[in-house]
Order: sequence, then structure tokens, then C-alpha cells
Amino acid sequence: MTNRDRLLGLAVVLLWGLNFLALHIGVEHFPPLFFAGLRFVVIAVAVVLLVPRPRVPLRWLLLYGLGFGAAQYAFLFIAMRAGMPTGLASLVAQSSAPFTVLLGALFLRERLRATQVLGLVTAVLGMALIGWDRARHAALLPVLLTLASGLGWALGNIGSRLAAAGGKSGEKVDPLHLSLWMAVIPPIPLFALSFLTEGPTADAHALLAAFSATGWPALAALAYTVLLATVVATGLWTYLMSRYPAGVVAPLSLMVPVVGITSSWIFLGERPTALSLVGGVIVIAGAFAVTSGGRARATASHTVAETSASDAAPALRERPAGAEEPVPEDVRAVG
Repeated sequence: MTNRDRLLGLAVVLLWGLNFLALHIGVEHFPPLFFAGLRFVVIAVAVVLLVPRPRVPLRWLLLYGLGFGAAQYAFLFIAMRAGMPTGLASLVAQSSAPFTVLLGALFLRERLRATQVLGLVTAVLGMALIGWDRARHAALLPVLLTLASGLGWALGNIGSRLAAAGGKSGEKVDPLHLSLWMAVIPPIPLFALSFLTEGPTADAHALLAAFSATGWPALAALAYTVLLATVVATGLWTYLMSRYPAGVVAPLSLMVPVVGITSSWIFLGERPTALSLVGGVIVIAGAFAVTSGGRARATASHTVAETSASDAAPALRERPAGAEEPVPEDVRAVG
């Protein structure tokens, strides 16, 4: 990963880490599923009217929207409403990183090096320590819901990567357009679930209260999560996912808890337990192992691609003019 893209990744980390403060304010005011739907419907209306739809297979766009948008935020907001501490939520939600690497290996055939496997095992052990510590002091259900949120995020990561690589007619996919059109998918399922489980009366009362004299924090939280956490941060994230293997980009998200835990400690007075902090350190250590393994694999892939193309060049030059040029299997394997 280039230094410029590392800085873009750190910008995403900062925006998403501070976003947990906005989510804390939002779920205190709005019903969780309704708040999740509001997060996306504000963007979706403008996107449908103003932004051209990226020419990507619909199935990958649906996977991206339902995973990253609907599943991730539905489970996360319900968990926070059920008592999941804001800082701890920012940590457990990063289970998306090991989930993404595993799904990338299963469905994208991204090979796992020994250091990546070791990093994954380390991250899982850190998550297990956090869950065990949480179960000793409070209900375990919010932790399980947050883990489900991480799995939804991982499915969305795979969908965005497949969509970014699957443009029709070989066209380059604009990552910002792709991330904006992702926001068109979640509102309908989220509002339908909110209508069935939370009730239209509760949704209407919360929306009207947001426009009262004391409701401005809820509107500010909604604005932050829509404009900065979704449009800006998700656009940058999609751009990075389109340029690098899922196993290289996903572990960056494990730095989000550093910002989330620190900001919730400062502004909300949440003090994580010592075991939770130890678990967080273990998770981040695993992320570094996964990232270093991904960089090595990516470099090796580029080397193989260059060597294969060089070896194949004489054979391609010897073909008659106008004849179809075959693509060697080793070149095809590395894309």
C-alpha cells in the first residue's frame, strides 16, 4: 500500500472512530432500525436523482448494500440500544477484519500466508477474551449482536470488491459512485423491519422530536453519520478495497477502536476494563500480522504477473496479424 493510500486509510479510521459518538447520540433519540434507515435514505434520494448508476452486476451491488448497509448497522444499533458500551462496540465491530479475510479466502480465492493465519487466530483470541470479560459483568447478547454486525460488514466488503472488479465491458468503476449507490439498497429493508418491530408511532414521534428546540444533537449526529462517516469515509474505503486485496485493506479497520475507545472515554466517561483493553491490544497485534502477510502476498502476485507477461511476450509476437492472442493460464490466475 502506498503512503498516500495509508493516509487515506487513517482518515477513514478517524472518521469511523468518532462516528461511534454520533451513533451513541442517534440511538438514544431514534429507534435503532429507524435511525439506520434514516442514515441511508437521506443519501439515497439524492443519489437516485443525481448520480449515474455504476455499471456493475446487480447481485454484487445488492450484496454490498445489504451487508455493509443493512445488516451491519441494524445489528450494531440494536446492540448499542441494548446496552453495548460505545467504546467496546467500536472494538467488537472490527471483527469484520478477520471475517473479511476468511471470506476473501473462501470466495475470492485469496491465499492466506502463515503470518495471516497467525494474525487471524490472534485477533479471534482477542475477541474471545473481550466476550468472556463482558459476559462476567453484563449480558452477552449485545456482544453477539455486534459480532453479527461485523459479519455483515465483511459480507459488504466482499460485495464491494466484487462489484468494483466486475464492471461491464471492462469499464473502470468509480468507487464514489459505487459507495453512493450502495446507500440506495438498505432503506427499504430497514424501514420495513422498523415498521414491523418498532412501530410507526415510535418512529414518527422520534422524527418530530428531532426538529424541536432540544432535538438538534440528534440531527447533528445524523448529519455526521450521513456526510462524513458514509459519503466520505465509505467512498475512501471502497476506493481502497478496489485497489488492494481484501486481506490488506480490512485489517486497517482494527485501528478504529483506538479512536472509538479514547473518544468515548473522554466524552462519555466510559472506562473499559483492563481485560477488555488487553483483548483490544491482542486484536490490533493480530491485525498487524494479517496486514504484513497481505503486503507480501500482493508483492509476490505483481512479480509473478510481470514474469509471466514477459515470458509470454515472444509467443504473442509470433502470432499472425489479426489472430486471436491467447492469455496464458498463469497470467489469467493473477488477474
